[in-house]
Amino acid sequence: MTFGSRLAAAVGRFGSLCVGIDPHPSLLAAWGLPDTPAGLDTFSETVLEAVAGSVAVVKPQVALFERHGSRGMAVLERLLKHSTAAGVLTIADAKRGDIGSTMAGYADAWLRDGSALAADALTLSPYLGFESLRPALTAASETGRGVFVLALTSNPEGASVQHVGGGDSVARRIVQAAAAENDGGTPGSVGLVIGATAGAAVRQLGLDLGALNGPILAPGVGAQGAGRQELLETFAGASGVILPNSSREILSSGPDAARLRQAVATAQRAVDLSGVAEPGTD
Repeated sequence: MTFGSRLAAAVGRFGSLCVGIDPHPSLLAAWGLPDTPAGLDTFSETVLEAVAGSVAVVKPQVALFERHGSRGMAVLERLLKHSTAAGVLTIADAKRGDIGSTMAGYADAWLRDGSALAADALTLSPYLGFESLRPALTAASETGRGVFVLALTSNPEGASVQHVGGGDSVARRIVQAAAAENDGGTPGSVGLVIGATAGAAVRQLGLDLGALNGPILAPGVGAQGAGRQELLETFAGASGVILPNSSREILSSGPDAARLRQAVATAQRAVDLSGVAEPGTD
């Protein structure tokens, strides 16, 4: 099955919430864990054990493992492997973007069958040109994996690039390019990253999310302020699965597994978008 089809099936079973696994130093300290690879390992495995069987997707933030060097990346490798064994899809939030053989190297690392870092999907940065992502797009297609391309982020600096062009903005071109990769009747595997609070910009720039036929990763839920109303305003009419991502609000409930599970259930109710991912739905 393609990533798009597997994702749709998992969301149909567990709901659309994506749980970020972000071992920030402050969270490790709050959990009583050291800021070491061993602390990362305990943190990550505790989160995975708490959410497995309740959520469709987890999204490890690669930078927070990478800061610990090879031992931190070994923790990430184990987390990806154990997530697969637990039946939880993974999005490696690495935001890779480069050209030529370098991009091919990133694709080989994160999207190749048999790679220790292989995830179900990978976040990508298209700001060297969408076509620079071709090695990753090809690798994902060949191995049944997916990608999420940065399109419209909520950080203030993002507008200085993404909004340029007005009616023919950079963001609009990225959305159109991603949609062109998702032709066919099955759910597409080329997704977008669009901030959950970016509704005003979606409308201002005329982004046609109904034409995407692919998933949208929506960071900004929970501690960053977005809730169901913001999701409705931003993504009504979208044609694919919406994945609201919550990290800190859930993770701050640890290390107790029961409290983590309760936080997940609360977040799932708060972001329930039943019916929103149908064109024309409001």
